Amino acid sequence: MAGAPVGTRHPDRTVEKGRPMPINAGTAESGVAAARAASGEAASIPDANATAVPAFPVWRPVRGGNAFEITVARLVQAIKLGMVRVGERLPAERELAERLQVSRVTLREAIAALRDAGYLESRRGRSGGTFVLSALPARGAGGGSPDAGELAREMGDRLPDALDFRRVLESGAAALAANRSLSATERQHLVGALAASRDRDPVTRRVTDSRLHLAVAAASGSPSLAAAIADVQLTLDRLLAAIPVIARNLDHSDAQHTRIIDAILAGDPNGARLVMEEHCDGTAELLRGLLA
Repeated sequence: MAGAPVGTRHPDRTVEKGRPMPINAGTAESGVAAARAASGEAASIPDANATAVPAFPVWRPVRGGNAFEITVARLVQAIKLGMVRVGERLPAERELAERLQVSRVTLREAIAALRDAGYLESRRGRSGGTFVLSALPARGAGGGSPDAGELAREMGDRLPDALDFRRVLESGAAALAANRSLSATERQHLVGALAASRDRDPVTRRVTDSRLHLAVAAASGSPSLAAAIADVQLTLDRLLAAIPVIARNLDHSDAQHTRIIDAILAGDPNGARLVMEEHCDGTAELLRGLLA
């Protein structure tokens, strides 16, 4: 993985068979307000980070290749996409190793490599653990901040391909999510992600936007689809973060996000698909306009 230091590497094998994430049936009531009512007050729902490994698509079993390198890549992906934000603690080592299906030795080596690269820091004591220090590598550890035009030129033909791929994947995920009977917790997670996505701080806006899309992907109930969406989000992440923040565009994006979540919570797969397609098309047009 570019930018990450090369540490001790060794092939690894799964240590324990992974457990599927439970999917609970819930009453499909329409609208964001109904979701809030159905799921109770947000404060009554525990923070998944505090008790267990969140159901994020990058926390999936490592398959094939070098386990160390793939584990490093998964951790960096989670950090860059805001699944674990700056200042937050990584899930417990035992649970994370089990979910990734790597040995704890491999996980520790990957964490050590990312500490050296400036992404993570370890703290001792009762409230200790491994915390995200930065979403960027430390100075001298690789990386950089090229502008949007430079990034687009680097991507070349991969850019239109990624935009088309994203449109198909994310609209399909939205339709699947709307077609499922979501649990109260899943519905509240979507409502919370929607509220957070309205953040206008240019430093955090991209992260909260990405987390909303990943929440929709997780709500689809398809781990393979959610994993593919996480990958394409990461492919476009640096480019989307590099374009200017335009207030009118954010207003439009926020309105589309609300319509997408409303359609999902109302059990309207066709509506969810169409609005997500419209949303992805708008992002693609904005990029083409700014990079022309």
